This record gives sequence, structure tokens and C-alpha cells, in this order.
Amino acid sequence: MFVRHEVSDYGTWRKAFNSFAATQKKLGVIHKAVYQSTDNPNDVTVVHDFHSLDIAKAFAASAELKAAMEKAGVKSAPQIWFTTLSAK
Repeated sequence: MFVRHEVSDYGTWRKAFNSFAATQKKLGVIHKAVYQSTDNPNDVTVVHDFHSLDIAKAFAASAELKAAMEKAGVKSAPQIWFTTLSAK
């Protein structure tokens, strides 16, 4: 799952993101990575891996995630898309 959004302040957002790690794990995140735009450090894309699409969709719709994003200073509705690892 990819999530892209603009945040008010990356440092503040990153602290909130890091403090949400235990909840992410509880909700099924098995791997995550954070990327910042080279043009705007407050333009953030996060990759989350899950064991299934259903778990990913439940995470994306969770009240816990929405509350954490508000607290972290996410400025607008995120762009979220789901993918699967392509076999060669």
C-alpha cells in the first residue's frame, strides 16, 4: 500500500509516525518505508506491506490511522493505492 500526502512539518510528522509503530504492527503492517519528495520535504510517500489486501484495506480505513494522521499534521486527504509485488 502506498500513501502520499503533504504534511505541515516533516519533523513533527515523523515523530508522530514513529510513535504509531506499535499500532501499525498491531493492525498488520509487516514492513514500512518513508520517502520525501526531493522538491518538497513535506511531500511524503509511505509504503506499507501486509500479508493480504484485506488487511491493507482494513488498515487504510481504520479510525486509528485517521486519528494519527490528523495528530501528525497531514494537510489534506491522502492519495492511497494498493499494489502487489509482481513476479518476474
